[in-house]
Amino acid sequence: MKNAVLSELFDQMADIMEILGEDRFRINTYRRVGRIIADVPTDIETLLASGDLAKTPGIGKSSLAKIEEFVKTGTITAHKQLLTKIPPTLLELLTIPGVGPKGVKTIYEKLDVKTIAELKKAIKSGSLAQLPGFGDKKAAGIAKGIEFLEKSTGRIRLDQAVEAADIVTGFLKKLPGIGKIQTAGSLRRRAETIGDVDILVAAKNGKKIIDAFTKAAFIQEVLAAGATKGSAIIRTESAPVHVDVRVVPKKSFGAAAQYFTGSKQHNVRLREIAVKAKLKLNEYGLFKADKRIAGATEEEIYKKLGMDFIDPLLREDRGEIEAAKIHTLPKLIDFKDIKGDLHVHTNASDGNTDISEMARAARDMGYKYICITDHSKSSAIANGLSTKQLANQIKQIRKLNEKIKGITIFAGTEMDILADGSVDFDNKLLADLDFVIASIHSGLASSREKVTTRTLKAMDNPYVNCIAHPTGRLLGQREPMDIDMAAVIEHAAQTHTALEVNANPWRLDIKDVHCKMAIEAKVALVIGTDSHSTAGFSLMGFGVATAARGWATKADVLNTSPLAKIKSWVKAKRP
Repeated sequence: MKNAVLSELFDQMADIMEILGEDRFRINTYRRVGRIIADVPTDIETLLASGDLAKTPGIGKSSLAKIEEFVKTGTITAHKQLLTKIPPTLLELLTIPGVGPKGVKTIYEKLDVKTIAELKKAIKSGSLAQLPGFGDKKAAGIAKGIEFLEKSTGRIRLDQAVEAADIVTGFLKKLPGIGKIQTAGSLRRRAETIGDVDILVAAKNGKKIIDAFTKAAFIQEVLAAGATKGSAIIRTESAPVHVDVRVVPKKSFGAAAQYFTGSKQHNVRLREIAVKAKLKLNEYGLFKADKRIAGATEEEIYKKLGMDFIDPLLREDRGEIEAAKIHTLPKLIDFKDIKGDLHVHTNASDGNTDISEMARAARDMGYKYICITDHSKSSAIANGLSTKQLANQIKQIRKLNEKIKGITIFAGTEMDILADGSVDFDNKLLADLDFVIASIHSGLASSREKVTTRTLKAMDNPYVNCIAHPTGRLLGQREPMDIDMAAVIEHAAQTHTALEVNANPWRLDIKDVHCKMAIEAKVALVIGTDSHSTAGFSLMGFGVATAARGWATKADVLNTSPLAKIKSWVKAKRP
C-alpha cells in the first residue's frame, strides 16, 4: 500500500509545481520517481532498508530523503507545503480527461475557477473558450471530458476489482465451514470496468460468515449485513471498492454462480429457453414444477437446457447461446498459450529496467521470446530513442542474445505515427529490426478522418507489423479516439498488419468487440503488456481475458506462435 500512496504523492507534487509554474527539471524528476515507485514490485520499505533504493537509477538524494521521511512519518513535508500554495479543489480539475496542470494553471489564473462546478459555468458562459490556447473546440472537449468523468463515477478498473476480490477471498478461505468460493458478476466475466465486486460462498452458517466479513480489518464502511449477504466498502492500495458477499447452499451454488455472473442479457435468454421447455430457472436452481433438476453446478444447468457449457467470458448475448446449442463454441485462448511478449519497454526510454533483466524475468515466466519496443524520437516525454540510439540498441540486443540462454530477444520499436501518417524511422533502419509496432500518441482529439487516415497510412509501411493500442483510450481518464475501427480492421487484413490487445488494465485496447471483428476479418491479434518493468509482465492475463471475450482462440493470437512462425509471419510483409 505504501508504494501506491507514495507514488501518488510524487505525482501530486509534480502536478502542483506545474500549476505554480515551477522548475521543469524538478517536475519531471518527481514524475519519474512516482513512475519508478509505482512499477517496482518490492515493498518500498524493503528496498530502502537493503540500500537498493539508493542505487536505483532515477532516485536522487533529494527524492530518497523524501521517501525516507514518508516511511518514517507517513507524510512528506514538501508535499504539505505545496498543498498550502493552491486551493485544494484545483486538484479535482486534473481528474477531467483532457485537462492537465498547464490548463488548470491558466483556468485558475485567468478565471479564478477552482472547482468542476465553476468550470462548467465558465464553459456555459463562453469565458473558457476565450482564454488563450483554448477556443470553442477545446472548451467543448473539456465539457465532454466532464460528462465522461461524471458517467464513470463508481466504476473501477479490472485490476482494482481483482485486487479487492483477492483481499476478500483470501480472508474468507481462512474461515471455518467454507466450501466453494467464486467471484461473480462483471468481474468474473472480466468486463473492462467493474461496478462492484460480487463473491459467492458455499456454506451453511451464513450469518457467522457475514459477521466475520463485515468486521474484517480491511472494511472501511459496512453498507448492509444480513443472514446471507454482506455489503461493504473495503480499503485497497488503489481505491475504495464496493464488495458484496453472498452465502448460498451447496446444492444451489452452480445456479447462484450462473445467475449472479450474468450478464443480464445472457440470463434473460437462458430463462426464455427454460420457459419454452416448461422449466423455471433462478438463482436457486433449474426446476421442473417444484422439483430441482439442476443447480449444484453450472455445467449441469447448461446441459439440461440443451447446450454446451458457456465460459463466463462469453456470457454477453453475442451469439454464444446459439453456438452452444450447435456445439460450435471456440476453445478460448488461455494464459498458458502465450509464448512471449511483443511490447516491452526498458530504461533506454521510459521504463525502469534494463534489457537483460527484462529478458531473464520473461524467461523465468516460461516465455520463449520478448521484443524490446522502446519509444521513438518523437515521444520526447517518454525519452524516445534517436536513430543512432536505436541502431546501438539493436547491436546490444544481438550481443545479449549470444549471452542470455533460454530466450530470444527481438529488437523492435514502438514508433510514433506522425500527423501525416509517416513514422519516426526510415525503412533502412526498420529493416534491421525483428518486429515493429506503431502507435498514435499525439493529436488523439483530431477528426475521425484524420486519425483513421494516419493509422491506415502507417499500416501501408512494409515494416510496420502491429498497431499498438489502436484507439488510444485510458479507461476512466481518456475516451478513445474517434477512429473508424471497421476501416482499420479491413486495412489490417489487406496489409498483413496485426492489431494489439494492450493488456494494461488502463487500456484493454482494442476492446473485446473489436477483437471479434478482427478475428472475423482474419486479422492477427498481438497481446502485449506494454511493460515498463518486470512487474508489468503480470498484466498479460488481463489482455488474454479481453481477447477471449472477443472469442479469440490460440490460433488467432500471433504471440502464441513458436519463434520460427513469428519470423516467417514478419517476413511475409517485407519486400
